[in-house]
Amino acid sequence: MWGKVVLFLKEHKEVALHVACGDITNVKIEDGKLTIYASDSTMLALLESGRREIERALSWQGLELLVDIVQIEKTVSKEEEDLNKLQKMFGNKLKIKE
Repeated sequence: MWGKVVLFLKEHKEVALHVACGDITNVKIEDGKLTIYASDSTMLALLESGRREIERALSWQGLELLVDIVQIEKTVSKEEEDLNKLQKMFGNKLKIKE
């Protein structure tokens, strides 16, 4: 169902919204509501401004769902936290090899 929303946005030339929604994988349908979860503030603003188009995409599929956009906290792994601390301590002197 979410893939069809993304396809609808592409076909209706909602390029920015199409690209943004194409990156979203955390969605849920429950109690007559489509909940979209995102952590990036730019993404959230884009989803809010495109809410009407998303609702049209759902309606096109015969689904009458409310759209709820929820901000989630971005989780940072312990390794990322440690790396950030080291970068703050050593700045550009820190070299990371993968």
